[in-house]
Amino acid sequence: MEKPSVKCSLLATMIAKHRWGTPITEDALLNLSAIDDDYPTAREVYADLRSEPYITYRGNRGIELDKSNFDKLADVLYHECNWESWEINSRLKHYEGINNHDWA
Repeated sequence: MEKPSVKCSLLATMIAKHRWGTPITEDALLNLSAIDDDYPTAREVYADLRSEPYITYRGNRGIELDKSNFDKLADVLYHECNWESWEINSRLKHYEGINNHDWA
């Protein structure tokens, strides 16, 4: 089985630990994620994630998922992270457009 990218590992952790209105700090996210101590790369990816449309950056409080852009997050999970559509459906519980999502 292929090891997930650092980006995919961070996103999987964010999805698993996400609570609405509760951002996760960089250190907390890196400590919880399966990144095999690749912290320099993970810190760069975290910085990149802050500007993604499906992420809301809350400054020192951290980052959180932006449910209004779950369509873009679903595309990343499907195309970049190789998640199956059923897995995305089961884990992105607040993505209301999942039934009409174009997986192409």
